[in-house]
This record gives sequence, structure tokens and C-alpha cells, in this order.
Amino acid sequence: MSGSESFEPQIIAFACHHCAYAAADLAGALRLKYPTAVKVMELPCSGRVDTLHILHAFEDGADGVVVAG
Repeated sequence: MSGSESFEPQIIAFACHHCAYAAADLAGALRLKYPTAVKVMELPCSGRVDTLHILHAFEDGADGVVVAG
């Protein structure tokens, strides 16, 4: 990797509709900046995240996974 290229990890965030997703939505409404490499997936509840969801995210190229409730 040359000096001009930097590694930007791809992060998948599984976010609860009532808590974490609402916070991410508010951040967008307030025009707060967060990395574009973070992809937020809205769920009815963070308790619905199964181990297979996390494994599939890694299989599809994610460098990290966050489960936020």
C-alpha cells in the first residue's frame, strides 16, 4: 500500500429501530458526520440479531460488525 492510500474498514451496524437507529437518523438530520464506511441496518430489535447475520456480514466483506440497541 502506498502512502496516499489508506485503509478504511467497512463496518456493518445492526441498529434497533427504537434506540440506535433513531439516534443515527437524528445524527443525519443534524448533519453530523460519521464515516461513509459505516452501513447501518435497521432492525425491529437488536435482540433479533442472530449469529448467522454476523457471520454473513463478514462473509460479504465487512471488516467489523456493531450490534447497537
